[in-house]
Amino acid sequence: MSELSDIRVSIRTPWRAVAAIFALNGVLLGTWASRIPAIMQANDIGEGTFGLLLLVMGAGALISFPFSGRLSDTLGAYRVTRAIAFAYLPALPLLALAPSTGWLAVALFLFGITHGSMDVTMNSWATEVEKGMGRSVMSSFHAMWSLGGGLGAATGAGAVALGLSVTLHFVLASLIFGTIFLWMSRIDWVSQTRAHDPGAPVFALPRGALVLLGVMALASGAGEGSVVDWSAVFLTTELHVDEASAALGFTVFSIVMVAMRMVVDRLITIFGPVTVARVSGVSAALGLTLIVSSSALGTALAGFALMGIGYAAVWPMAFTRAACDPVVPPGQAIASVATLGYGAMLIAPPVIGFIAETFSLRVAFALLAMLALLVTLLARVLKTD
Repeated sequence: MSELSDIRVSIRTPWRAVAAIFALNGVLLGTWASRIPAIMQANDIGEGTFGLLLLVMGAGALISFPFSGRLSDTLGAYRVTRAIAFAYLPALPLLALAPSTGWLAVALFLFGITHGSMDVTMNSWATEVEKGMGRSVMSSFHAMWSLGGGLGAATGAGAVALGLSVTLHFVLASLIFGTIFLWMSRIDWVSQTRAHDPGAPVFALPRGALVLLGVMALASGAGEGSVVDWSAVFLTTELHVDEASAALGFTVFSIVMVAMRMVVDRLITIFGPVTVARVSGVSAALGLTLIVSSSALGTALAGFALMGIGYAAVWPMAFTRAACDPVVPPGQAIASVATLGYGAMLIAPPVIGFIAETFSLRVAFALLAMLALLVTLLARVLKTD
């Protein structure tokens, strides 16, 4: 029995436990994204209405941020993260079971709450593990999130090929991935707890020099969030590909982002954050330009790949720079920048829906290309000297 316990300990290390949680958060979001066209068709939802629904989902996530952060501080990030993960699992099938647009809005609100709150607490836990390991590993955790997102998107293509209904697909994904990743995340870990400061602001926003850093995170978050919710819709409505092929957009984006996030630290060491940021912004803008001008699936997928390269490094660099701010304490600085970044990731998709309803998805993606260039223009804000 002791040998079996030793094997479990060796498999479930702190890094692997946090990586599993990041992967679970990403895989559930990617699974949802892969079947958006089918859910829109089943509920007879247009792009404008779907934009409103995504706004409801974003509102749920944003509302959850301060409360989940407070719970993480008072009860411990490890404990709260796993509790929220258990609530996140049934939230996915509820999206497929919604009998009407109104109930779908309710389900998306709950989905946003669980996804957003888990996002906050798992990053808090990741910070604890990173400090315990004594070296930078945050980019690798975000790589696992991207890997999970790509895996979830890939299940959409597989489910369509197998003829699975959206409901069965979502139930199986929750059961299978939940069982695997939650088992991996269960370790002997005691998180630091602290009393909540009643005078602290509910929502932390950047100030001073961090404002430009927040805008950079916003530009990246807007592009990344739009890929999650609109890549499959773009490919089906603009290029008229089938549902299985439409899931490839987010899959390619996520896989390329995983690869980039595994080498981000080395690239920054060699070239410096300013140069990496400049190239990142150009890559994302070029990718969006390819997508907007595409008439074939291959060209569009190349564009999504360039977007993955472009957005992969921005958030890790922004968080590192925020932690080095000479005026604002690291925790507060990171939280303020993250608020704009995550907020943009959640709010941009419904805005894209409104623009698409008025003009087209191509126009909406062209505006994202202009926004991506802000990363290049603001690159110098990453300098710490």
